[in-house]
Amino acid sequence: MATNPSLITRDTDKIAAATGNLYESVSIISKRARQISTKMKEELSAKLSEFVSAVDNLEEVFENREQIEISKYYERMPKPTSIATDEFLEGKIYFRYNTEEEA
Repeated sequence: MATNPSLITRDTDKIAAATGNLYESVSIISKRARQISTKMKEELSAKLSEFVSAVDNLEEVFENREQIEISKYYERMPKPTSIATDEFLEGKIYFRYNTEEEA
């Protein structure tokens, strides 16, 4: 991914330019970030479900190196809000306004 995982300052004028309103832009970005977050959580859960043991005994619980590496990989990934903001600024997010006829 080309998104920088660290915290960066964003130009609010660029964010507001696509919709003409900063709050509408932030709303669109937040909805996309939720979609990305849900997808990432599903992927992580699917990968970690392979390591779930049927036995629920504390003595048999051990650290699995592969499971730890998968978790660390997802922790190092950029946050969903950063990905969504980059997609929005690059024009990769499609959004539309509901009209009175559709509502």
